[in-house]
Amino acid sequence: MATKPSNDMDVDGVVLDVEGLRMRYGTTDVLRDVTFRARHGEVVALLGPNGAGKTTTIEILEGFRMRSAGRVSVLGTDPAHADEEWRARVGVVLQSWRDHGKWRVRELLAHFGTYYVPYATDAVPRPWDAGQLLAAVGLSAHAGDKVRTLSGGQRRRLDVAIGLVGRPELLFLDEPTAGLDPRARYEFHDLVHRLAAEHRTTILLTTHDLAEAEKLADRIMILSGGRIVADGTAEELARRTAGADEVRWTCGGRRFRHETAQSTQFVRELFREHGEAVGELEVRRASLEDTYMALVREHEQGSGADEAAGAGEERQAVTAR
Repeated sequence: MATKPSNDMDVDGVVLDVEGLRMRYGTTDVLRDVTFRARHGEVVALLGPNGAGKTTTIEILEGFRMRSAGRVSVLGTDPAHADEEWRARVGVVLQSWRDHGKWRVRELLAHFGTYYVPYATDAVPRPWDAGQLLAAVGLSAHAGDKVRTLSGGQRRRLDVAIGLVGRPELLFLDEPTAGLDPRARYEFHDLVHRLAAEHRTTILLTTHDLAEAEKLADRIMILSGGRIVADGTAEELARRTAGADEVRWTCGGRRFRHETAQSTQFVRELFREHGEAVGELEVRRASLEDTYMALVREHEQGSGADEAAGAGEERQAVTAR
């Protein structure tokens, strides 16, 4: 599904190339020196508390918002100056929209698909066939239903189908599984993995579901205070902040707890020494939630100290005057 890189795209398959991105509203910096890259077929989760700048970042990458400073290249093009051909290569799944309630599901997808016909190539036939797309998102049984009759979860699947109808090389997903039941969520996760693995679609998603981010993403970026404060796999981030696993067990009627960076070796030695007397063994590794909370808390505390220091310097300057 992905086309060959254009002449102005990096030869190593970089799809998103962001350097020194800044966004200022009045005197407030919403984004400060945001820098990252993403390549073909990579699934990247952008996490962060409300107000961290996630939506602003994505809107700039989508070409919907102008940045204040920095360099941004998306599929080899600055989205601030992108044309319709570029937009045909990008898919967007918003948190929700509620138009076109009188349309039937297949008709709506076919209608949106007509906009992509002029941008089809030998490498990327556009649009995605409506029947195949409905099967991919699990809506084949509802092809003839009116949009307004769909349940919340079914409507969310349709949102995803609309974002995919143009066979995008890059897909933005904003809270993609909100409202989906467990089975639909599982099927959607499978679809994301297939898009990345089979079609080399690059996917940038935001979610407040940390378990979902850990399951879907090759890389996780944490945005806090307008800056990316961490970037890596879930395991890399956990090692960075936690460092130790927690081992709990019982022995001789007593409960024990021990923290160690070498939990496997510790458990071996524990059984070697106490054998079958060891019971209720539990090894708890740091979760992505632990990592996320630690990193955000660390950054917020650091930002508070910086602001306090700045205020102190300002008071000193006023006193000096």
